[in-house]
Amino acid sequence: MPKQQYGRANGLVSLAESSTAIVAPVLAGLLLTIIGITGVLTIDVITFVFAVLTVLIVVIPQPEETDESRSARGALWKESIFGFRYIWQRKSLLGIQLTFTLSNFFESLGIILVAPMILARTGNSEIALGTVQSSLGIGGLVGGLLMSTWGGPKRRVYGVLLGFIGSSLIGMALIGLGQTLLIWSVAAFFMMFFLPFINGSNQALWQAKVAPALQGRVFASRRLIAQITGPLGMLIAGPLADRIFEPAMSTDTWLSRTFGLFVGTGPGAGMALLVFMMGILGVVAGIAGFMVPVIREADTRMPDHDAVPAATAVPAGQA
Repeated sequence: MPKQQYGRANGLVSLAESSTAIVAPVLAGLLLTIIGITGVLTIDVITFVFAVLTVLIVVIPQPEETDESRSARGALWKESIFGFRYIWQRKSLLGIQLTFTLSNFFESLGIILVAPMILARTGNSEIALGTVQSSLGIGGLVGGLLMSTWGGPKRRVYGVLLGFIGSSLIGMALIGLGQTLLIWSVAAFFMMFFLPFINGSNQALWQAKVAPALQGRVFASRRLIAQITGPLGMLIAGPLADRIFEPAMSTDTWLSRTFGLFVGTGPGAGMALLVFMMGILGVVAGIAGFMVPVIREADTRMPDHDAVPAATAVPAGQA
């Protein structure tokens, strides 16, 4: 498709993902009472088979080979590291990717604590948690709908960085500060509302800059770099909450005296403080991206792949 439509197409992808996030949990709960877990898992397998068959049937045009893509072919190890070398040589793409990696760490550490925080602060209310989770899905749905209609900002990197700031500040930080279901729901909506703009703008940027014949290798490396910190954030979130922040916010400590006015005290307050802190750090990561010229000017510093002769590789020093 024309590169001018990349943003809208990626918005449609986010719209589809958010739609399933709203419908699937409700449908699963209903089916569980009717056909049981065996029936639900059977449907799960059938849908995967359907997806695979769809991909096999659809004719997907293969991108035209270039000298650079041909030179990347070879042993598995050579092809595996090509994407990392490609990103490393292009400082704008590397800067965006490192910003994404840092933001993913903060987001994964914070978002894993949202559900237990709400349960702890509401006396294990499933209704409260379900309401907040529904708000997450609705926010992603509305954001995906707007992204698919609008296509995102002309400067795609602005969609990424402003999305980080909005999702972290109005979303995650506000969830940590909130102590009522209304505030949690509004914050959850905006946390996911900005996600299609972040992911859609980022994907469109990379699709425009990386030649189609190289995208498989480069995008695989890019996703590994972006997501490698996610499991680390999830791994340390529990110990931080259980052993440090929850005890500190439940007793008379300097932490509770300093931050208790903002996030409250008692059960769930330690997790709320952690969520709030991760939101603020996410804002800092977005602002830092704007302060670094190679990141802020990524749209213009690096030419689109179709602006470069097909047989010519981009010199690393000029990327």
